[in-house]
Order: sequence, then structure tokens, then C-alpha cells
Amino acid sequence: MGIELGMITIDCADPRGLAEFWTKALGVEVDQDHGGEVLILHPKTENGPVLGFQRVPEQRAGKNRVHLDFGTDDMEKEVERLIGLGAKKLDRHEMPGFAWTVLADPVGNEFCVATHEG
Repeated sequence: MGIELGMITIDCADPRGLAEFWTKALGVEVDQDHGGEVLILHPKTENGPVLGFQRVPEQRAGKNRVHLDFGTDDMEKEVERLIGLGAKKLDRHEMPGFAWTVLADPVGNEFCVATHEG
């Protein structure tokens, strides 16, 4: 027995609206749309994570307890691209050999974009 990760689901008020940002951000398409209540994005690679968006009535409150981390070879370029799509830059952190930028999607869900430096 045991479990394996099936999907990462983000609760939101407007699944289609939020999926529009994330499909552009990740370069993927909506794989399933269950009447606008639940949308599932097609993973970029065969074994890539599946991202879902689920309609909930309550608003997001406080900081995310779980967030998504993304890696890239050109963090500055990707951060600017994501801001152009509607993300908001919240913070930037650096330590020897590693840097990351904290962003929020259009409804405030935080995520990070990181790169290894050097």
C-alpha cells in the first residue's frame, strides 16, 4: 500500500480565471473543465505534476501554508514574464549559490521562482 501525489489543487473563487494565468505561466493547456467548478491542467511532461483549480466560497486568508516552487535558468527573465501575465513580486532572497523570488498569482497565492547561481 501507500500513497503517491496525484494532483496539487488550489482553492479559488474563479477556477477558469486563475487557470488562464497558470496555463500561460506554465505553457500548458486545460486538460479537464468540470463545468467551471474544477479545472485540471495538462502536465508539461509525462510525469510532471498535475495542477488543479477548485471553486470554493471563502476568500483566501493569510499566508499559504503550502506553495509551489519553480526552477529556471534565467530567473530575472521569468519573473518579468510572470509579472507581465499578472503576477506580483513580493520579495527576493539570496544566499551563496542560490536565489529565489517570491511572487503572488493574480489572486494572491504565493509561489517562488528560483535559480542556482554559480
